[in-house]
Amino acid sequence: QVQLVESGGGLVQAGGSLTLTCTASGRIFGATTMGWYRRAPGKERELVATVTSGGTIDYADSVEDRFVISRNNAKNTITLQMNSLRPEDTAVYYCNARRKVTPVYSYWGQGTQVTVSS
Repeated sequence: QVQLVESGGGLVQAGGSLTLTCTASGRIFGATTMGWYRRAPGKERELVATVTSGGTIDYADSVEDRFVISRNNAKNTITLQMNSLRPEDTAVYYCNARRKVTPVYSYWGQGTQVTVSS
């Protein structure tokens, strides 16, 4: 079992910055990809950024030039540095840890609200 706890959300003006942190506890196996997803009001949950245990990173096109994801395997944490925030970035941001080989799993955090005012 893996537990994920997000922190760092809040209210910020457009053009500002926020940093989200996700801390994982429990049994984290190798080859676990961790990442951030978000769900805006009235929309489906979407990928923001992911990072594999080997450091391969993937970003959504909408955030690629503004957000930076990083990972500390020793501490089982990932962070999302969000810059040049826009009102359309307003959403609940969720941390995810998933593994596609045995043992297969996908765990989610409880989410943290990010609100960007115009």
